[in-house]
Amino acid sequence: METAPQSNQTVPAEAVIVAVEPDKLTLPPKHETVATHNLALTLLATLALVFALNWAQSFVISLLLGILFAYTLNPLVAWLEYIKVPRLIGATLVMLAVVSTIVLCSYALRGELQTIVDELPKATSKLSSVVSHWRKGQLGAMQKVQNAASALEKVTNQVAATPDTGRRTPTYVLVTPPAFKLSTLLWTSWAGVMAFLGQAIMVAFLTYFLLLSGDTFKRKLVRLAGPTLARRKITVHILDDINSSIQNYMFMLLITNAMVGVLTWAVFSWLGLENAGAWAVAASVLHIIPYFGPAITAAITGMAAFIQFDSVSTALTVAGASLLIATLIGTLVTTWMTGRFAKMNTAAVFISLLFWTWLWGVWGMLLSIPIIVIVRVVSQHIEQLHPVAELLGE
Repeated sequence: METAPQSNQTVPAEAVIVAVEPDKLTLPPKHETVATHNLALTLLATLALVFALNWAQSFVISLLLGILFAYTLNPLVAWLEYIKVPRLIGATLVMLAVVSTIVLCSYALRGELQTIVDELPKATSKLSSVVSHWRKGQLGAMQKVQNAASALEKVTNQVAATPDTGRRTPTYVLVTPPAFKLSTLLWTSWAGVMAFLGQAIMVAFLTYFLLLSGDTFKRKLVRLAGPTLARRKITVHILDDINSSIQNYMFMLLITNAMVGVLTWAVFSWLGLENAGAWAVAASVLHIIPYFGPAITAAITGMAAFIQFDSVSTALTVAGASLLIATLIGTLVTTWMTGRFAKMNTAAVFISLLFWTWLWGVWGMLLSIPIIVIVRVVSQHIEQLHPVAELLGE
């Protein structure tokens, strides 16, 4: 016969069930903790990526340049392949044509370039004399204040000076800067030229091998995307959009820079500026750099005009003409062509330019726009990166 448990029997703590109303029940903020953890990991990964890009900038810059040039020249190789020319022969012919064009243009402008280099000491001396004359003739209020402060300090030191025999005479240390050595300058310049040539040769070979490979890497990336058909379709769309965006951007650069070079040569020749062809090539190359390129062109051409004509008005005319050409091409042609293939946010483009310039210098200026175009294209096709695409778009 079973007996009922007594009322004073102890019950284990694990078996105690407390009834709590649902509205009074509070849970730990798991979602906020996970979000904060993900944000911290994202920041650390971003900092690690920036450090890696800065550490390996020589390799990454060469790789990006080779990819950009390969995307630019691939339509020519594909056209030759379409007309039954083998890809090996077509890629070889295209690369030989590009290298020959660069060599012939450099050879044709060698005289003007040599003239500019020979006139650099004369230009430096003339600019130094102009600055010295301007400083002597323009004694402003600040200079007067400095002179008065120097005189007051001198009088104060004379009054405060007392004949203290126990005071030690201060010891002055004269730091003499190292003497200028022409051999050091020549060696530094020669090392820089050789490094540039070595990087140019690596980029040329990388471009050639990428042209030879054709769609090999595209097919490999599609296979690596995953077994599902949806992922492969997304990968194909991303690669196609990157291909079309970069080709359109490089085509736009080719057209706009050619127009800038031709117009600059015509205007400078009409104004009588010496070495107009070399300055036109410089304006065309510097126009690749957004915002800062036209300003640099205006500054150097204005100084060249001032040294040649010894006239401030003529120098301002030359600099203004350079800025006007860049503004017209950028406003009418570049804006129209850019709007057709990638509507980019102007603020985002400028911030990208500042970031990549800080990270890689001049090469960052040249590669900032293609990089941000690639980032925007990839962000448009990946759901997790849609906010990035929204920030970069108009």
